[in-house]
Order: sequence, then C-alpha cells, then structure tokens
Amino acid sequence: MATTKELLEEYEKKRKKIAETAPDALEKRHKGNQWTARERIEYFFDKGTFTEIGMFITHRTTAFGLDKKEIPADGIVTGFGKVNGRYVVAAAEDYLAMAGTFGEQHGKKLAYAVDFAKEKGWPFVGMNDSGGARLQEGMDTLEAYGWAFRSQILASGVIPQIAILMGPCLGGQAYHPVMQDFVIQCKDTGFMGIAGPAFVQTQLGEKISLEDLSGYKAHAVKSGCTHIVATDEKDALEKTKSLLALLPTNNTEKAPVLATKDDPERLCPELDIIIPDKSTAPYNMQKVIKAIVDDGVFFETMALHATSVITGFGRFNGRTVGIFANQPMQAAGVITIDAADKGARFIRFCDLFNIPVVALGDCPGYMIGSEQDWKGILRHGAKLLFAWADATVPVISIMLRKSYAGAHFGMLDKSIGADFVVAWPTARITIVGAETAASVIFAREIRDAKNPEEMKAQRIKEYSELYENAYVAADRSCVDEIIMPHDTRKMINRLLDILEEKNKNNKAFNRRVWRKYANINL
Repeated sequence: MATTKELLEEYEKKRKKIAETAPDALEKRHKGNQWTARERIEYFFDKGTFTEIGMFITHRTTAFGLDKKEIPADGIVTGFGKVNGRYVVAAAEDYLAMAGTFGEQHGKKLAYAVDFAKEKGWPFVGMNDSGGARLQEGMDTLEAYGWAFRSQILASGVIPQIAILMGPCLGGQAYHPVMQDFVIQCKDTGFMGIAGPAFVQTQLGEKISLEDLSGYKAHAVKSGCTHIVATDEKDALEKTKSLLALLPTNNTEKAPVLATKDDPERLCPELDIIIPDKSTAPYNMQKVIKAIVDDGVFFETMALHATSVITGFGRFNGRTVGIFANQPMQAAGVITIDAADKGARFIRFCDLFNIPVVALGDCPGYMIGSEQDWKGILRHGAKLLFAWADATVPVISIMLRKSYAGAHFGMLDKSIGADFVVAWPTARITIVGAETAASVIFAREIRDAKNPEEMKAQRIKEYSELYENAYVAADRSCVDEIIMPHDTRKMINRLLDILEEKNKNNKAFNRRVWRKYANINL
C-alpha cells in the first residue's frame, strides 16, 4: 500500500497534469490573441477566491480510440468564486482539451454548475470555446445536451446568466449562449451558429466564410443574438464584470446600490434646447440618457441591432435602472419587429430581476407596410404590451415628443401600466399625427377646396392645436405631470424614491388572479 506521503504526491501530480498546458500550445494560443480556460478563470475571479468543482471528472467512452485518450477535466473547467466581492459560478470550456468538445461528462458538469448556481442564488457565467459535439460518444453526447438545456431553462429568471463567446460555438453547442440572458461576443475570435461553413456548403451548396456566417456582424447586427461586442477576451471579461455589478445576484434580491456624488436633484439645462423646432428633425437620445443618469455612465445592450430603439442600464442615485428609449437619429425612432423584440425581452429581464424601468419616448408609431405586416409586426409588437402590462417593478414613462398610435402603449403609457407618466412641454400625444389625421378627417373638404394646400395646412394646424400636445393628455389624467426638460433627472429620482416598495401594500397586485404566466406572442 502507498504511504500517505506517496498518496499526497500522487494527488499533486494528477492536479498538475490536468491543469498544465504544453508550451507550444500555449504560445499558439497567445499568438491567436486567446487565453486558455484557466487563464480566463484566473483573470475573471478575485485573486485566490476560485474553487474548482469536478476537476477529476473524465469521460467513460471506449469507442473510436477514446479509451486511450485523456481529456483533462473533460474539456470544461467549472467552479465558483467571487467577482468584485460577490459570488459567481462559472464554466469555461477548454479548447486545448480535445477542442473543448461537448460529451456526456462535459454536459453533466455544465448542467451541475448551472444547478449549483441556481440553488445558491448566484449568477452563472459561461465561457464558450468548443469544437462542438463529441461525435465519438454518440447518444451519450446527444442526451447530455438536454440535461444542460433543461438546467439553463429552469434557472432562467432565477439567476442572471451571461454567456461569453471567446471561440467557436457551433451546432447544438450554440443554443447554450442564446438561452442565457446576455451574450457577449469577442469581435475577432467568437463565433456562433447552428452549423459551420463546411456543413452549410455540404447540405445547401452555399459558400460562406466563418466570419460572415457566425461572426459578430451576423449576430450583434443582424440576428440580435449577441447583446454586447468586446474587442478581445480581456475586454469581454471586464464587460461581464461591469454588467454583473449592475445586477442582483438572484430574483429575490435587488441590485446593489452604489454611493454616488452625483446630486439626485441635479438639473440638466442642456435638455431644454435638445428638441428641434421642426417636429420631424432628429436629435440624439443618447445625449438625453447620459445627461440624466449618474455620472453620465450608461451600459448599453444590443447597441448594433434594431438601432431605432435603445436598451441598457444606468444608475439613478446609485440604483440600477433599465432604460428603454427611442432613437430619433435612426428611422425617427420607429418600432420595428426587431425593435419590439429587443425592448420586450429587456423589459421582462428587468422585471424578473427587480430592476425599475424608465421609458424615454419619442416614437411616430410601429413600422407599417407589407414587409413588416407579413413578418408579423402585430405579433411582435404585442410583446411590448405584454411586457409592460405584466411588469411588477416600478415603470416610469417620460414622453419627450411624439407618442402616437400603438407606439403610445409600446413606449409605456398610463393605461398599459405606467406608475407615473411625465411629459415635456414638447410632447405630442394623440392617436396619430396632425397631418395624418387631417388628411383622413378632412379629405373631401381639402379635395374640394379652391386652394387644397392652404386648406390642408389650416386643418393640420387646427388638429395639432386641439389634440397634438401634452396638455390635453394631462387634462384627461393620462399624463401625471408636465415638467421642464431640465427637471427630468430630479423627477425620476423622486418617483423612484416613492416606488421603492411598490408592491409591499399593493392590494390590487396581491389580488391578481393566479396563473402560470402570460401566453405572450412568440
């Protein structure tokens, strides 16, 4: 029998072998501007706090020569530690261990890590870098995907889940990141797709590069699967840390409140001149956001996708708040199918994790036309209505300029569930714009007039003065208050103060009829 000393030495030897990386492989990795799984873990967690789980797990397959193949930690490093002093669970795929392929034990480790995070109430971060399914394990690999998927789904809405695309993530593997709350993609090294270029060419005859098919432009710009683009792995990990700092650890807590020297009553005089005199002239909503949030710091999500709307997080008097806004610089801030999806999922995430939402509205309406209609603008647009009406967190609407038609509800109004609606004097709140309304109501009169253009201008002016303003809405109690733009930050902070315990003694909320969840249009 081995002595105690020999057993301890053997243990140290095994750990070293599992964790070590061949010098040539490490050099190649660094030349490609990538780190190893363990280097990523080391950088991400506070120094000395990471505890690995499942280091000695390995595969049990003997077919196709795997009985002679060692795959350290089965190609995935899992464990927990602290990030900026708060507990986080992580799983980092190891491309240097049989290309980080997903096999039975790999999948079990991933599923266990997510389950562990859910049970502890800690955020989960996945670092994706894998060659895909380990085909040598056949059905065992296939079934393991299901275990991991189910674990992620059952943890959804319980703990924040963040995926980082640091290498390839193709095939069934790609469902893991998109099923999480946020996807952060490394610009030059992260790739995600339901199939790689070779498979696409074999099956469909389509020739396309990996970059075009699965790169950041494919998903951060076109598909909307990627929420944040990072310049490299270090930047990706730093952005993940910044995002985690804005979020609660789980759905039973609130996000941490940070001390700030930015006066909650601070005025923003620059906002008094930001709205152009011409109602169709654009302005940059980013300037409004950065003027009102603490220290001008705004963490934007999905910045490259559906750019007519803006989503992201800022702080008000140290509190994390979600912001959903129109961007008049892009298609007048109209709500398209993609914009509706982007906004609805963001609002629902905030509601799941106790984050108040402020809507900054300046929207001419939902996008019309055959293309949007046939693709389902009604179905997709309704997602925003579901999101607002279902929300239990404080929701505040600031109407800056246009609030027309369905967008009046899509950008949050009193009737769909706003706790408070505040308008600027520049707000134009009505069923449709004056020009559209006049062309319908007075169509015959304009057509038969001696001077049709003069009559049209007169009727547009009449309708606008009668309805297209904030005062009629305030008169009908659809707007709680009209404020000067410079008071916006002050007003938001005051409203958040009184909404801090929104549902504590809310009898209407407590009387809601029991249901599993809304049958939201998907």
